[in-house]
Amino acid sequence: MTKEQFLLEFSRHLRPLTAIEKGDIMQDYEDHFDFGMEEGKSEDEIAASLGSPKQLAKEILADYHIDKMETSKSTGSIFRAVWSVIGLGFVNLVLVLGPFLALIGLLFGGWAIGVSFTFSPLLVFVNAIFNPGTFEWFDLFMSLALCGLGFFISIGMYYVTINFKNLTFRYLKYNVSVVKGGK
Repeated sequence: MTKEQFLLEFSRHLRPLTAIEKGDIMQDYEDHFDFGMEEGKSEDEIAASLGSPKQLAKEILADYHIDKMETSKSTGSIFRAVWSVIGLGFVNLVLVLGPFLALIGLLFGGWAIGVSFTFSPLLVFVNAIFNPGTFEWFDLFMSLALCGLGFFISIGMYYVTINFKNLTFRYLKYNVSVVKGGK
């Protein structure tokens, strides 16, 4: 593969990046080709040493989305980072997506329990309004106890959610380093 073919395909896979970031990365790889040719290597040898332009672009995009997740930590940036890491290889479909979906399910479940327990006294009052003969003091006091428990669960879930974001970030960085051949 020639330098132009490699860079053209590489550029095509870097579309999600901004023009400035894409230009900087493209310049780095053009310089890599120039330095390699000064050392006496052919364009084919340099392209072969870099590997597949598509895989190289996936690794760069995964790093980009993880760095973006580190700065913004919004839900959208987390999902984009997870998706880009999954794109690095089929094995990541199991190693990243499975645990991520399981943990998201646990987070939603915890929040649902906390919020529903917190608003349980409202249900007792609504029931008392629409069915006046069914009011029981026990129901009211139980719902107040659940309300307090739900409040504490919601506070706990807030901290669990923050830690989930941080752990997701660290896991994705570790996974990318493993895919790239690091530790």
